[in-house]
This record gives sequence, structure tokens and C-alpha cells, in this order.
Amino acid sequence: MRLRLREIYESHRPAVSVEFFPPKTPQGEQSLAARIPDIAALKPAFCSVTYGAGGSTRSKTLEWVTRLRHEFGLEVMCHLTCVGHSRGELDAILAQLASAGIENIIALRGDPPADSPGWQPHPDGYTHAVELVRAARATGRFSIAVAGFPEVHPEAPDRETDLRYLAEKVAAGADAIITQLFFDNDDYFRFVEDLRRLGVTVPVVPGILPFRTAAQLRKFTTVYARTKNGPAHIPRDLERRVARVENDDEAAARLGVDYATWQCRDLLDGGAPGIHFYCLNESRSVEAILRNLNLAGQAAPGTQGLTAPAS
Repeated sequence: MRLRLREIYESHRPAVSVEFFPPKTPQGEQSLAARIPDIAALKPAFCSVTYGAGGSTRSKTLEWVTRLRHEFGLEVMCHLTCVGHSRGELDAILAQLASAGIENIIALRGDPPADSPGWQPHPDGYTHAVELVRAARATGRFSIAVAGFPEVHPEAPDRETDLRYLAEKVAAGADAIITQLFFDNDDYFRFVEDLRRLGVTVPVVPGILPFRTAAQLRKFTTVYARTKNGPAHIPRDLERRVARVENDDEAAARLGVDYATWQCRDLLDGGAPGIHFYCLNESRSVEAILRNLNLAGQAAPGTQGLTAPAS
């Protein structure tokens, strides 16, 4: 049975989803394929596959999202970006997804290639994600998610402008918002409150990264999850705890699971409709977190009465 995002968030509480990236090597592909059954056993509401900067993983993204759907029997969501594509190319990709039975996408502007500092939009393409939302919605074939930034998009002039632009994407046809990763839950709750004030009623799904090393945490917050004010915010308590495991990757991985478990419990208790895990093609941390939450392989939450991790 195929479910669209709108139906998923209406019927699954909480809706747990897991994000992969297309492996770059045959060994990476074999490793990911070996992990998929473990993820499938957790019964995620859906899995998603990312789309590299500048559309660099286009063919592999389409290949993997199709494999997840047809080979492994998982519900899926495909990332799709504007960068590097003409409108005709995007129309062709949407048609290819539809013919493969893929009905869920997340529409993104996307990142330009790292070696293109003077990047300009394709002359016959889209400049903003809202245009891709409209194009996908016009086909009548897709349920669409968009990205949200609790700490403000790095290119936004200010918070209010960023929120209004996100509301515009929802008005254009988005069924859900999936957030950038964050480590301070107050940022998420404030973000949701601000969106509701603007009349946005769709599910706002928190994106969670279970970091595995201190170096990985610092790289993601400074390189991949930058905000209007610089690196993504690491709460002082978490920063102190990470400093203690700076040179102990096993202890850092345990801390990543413990902290993400607390984040998820607090978010779900606070009304979050689900959790979207940035798993980085590793399944063990997500498995451990869902076991901690009593959510492994089941739809019903078991998340009451939990407190923040001690410092």
C-alpha cells in the first residue's frame, strides 16, 4: 500500500523516517544494501534519499529510491533540487518518479557545487524551491515536503523573511515541513510557534542527527548545518559533554544516542508529529534510539515522563 506524506502524518503518530545518501562506491552500495533490512525491521513510515550538490547524484538518487520502494518494500521520499537543472529536465525527473510509483518528494533549491563559487541558476531553470513546489503540485502526482530552518536559513536576510518564505512554500502546495538538524529543542518549539502564528498548519517534523564522533558533530554544525548566525547552535551542556569524549569515538557514539534519545522524547512529548533521522547510512544509532523510545518496529509512542540528560 502506497501512502502519501499527508496520509503518513495523519495515520502514523509518531511517524519515524530515516534519510540515506547515495553511496559513492560499490563497497558503499553493498554496505548500505546490507543495512536496509535492519532499518526495514524498525518499520519506518518512510525512507528518503538525498540529492547531491548541483544534482551530482541524480541517477544514483533515482536508482536508490526506486530500490528502496520496489526491492525492499519501503515507503519512500525522493529529494529533488532546482540547482543545475532546466525546467524540462525537472519535468522529466518528475515523470520518471511518477512512472516508478514514487509519490513523495522533498522539493529543495539545493546547494551549488562546491567548486562553483560564482554559481548562477540555470537560465531555463528555477531560482527558488517554491517554484519547484508549484511545478510538482501542478502534476497532481506528488505529496511534497519542504525544508525548514529552526535557526534561520543562512542566506535569509532575517528570521521573519525566512518564516514568510516557508509559509509561501506551504501555500504553494507543501504537505509537510522537515527541519534542518538542530540540538536545542527550544529552537524547534519556537520555530513551530512562529509558523502557527503565520497560519501554517502542516506537520513540522524535527530532523535529528545522532552524531557518532565529536569531530563529526563539529563538522556538521560548521559545514553542513550553518545558519544565519553561523554554525548550528550546540547547547552549553552538550558542548561540555562532547568535550569529555573528544578523543573517544565509542563514548561519543553513546553520547550521540543518549542525547538524540532525550531530544526525541522531549520533542514527541511536546507535540512533534514524528522524527526524521539523518542516519548517514548507519543504522545502529537509529536502532538504539528507537529501542530506547519503545518505537522499534511499532507505530505507537512510549515517550512519557522523561527528563533531560544529566550534565
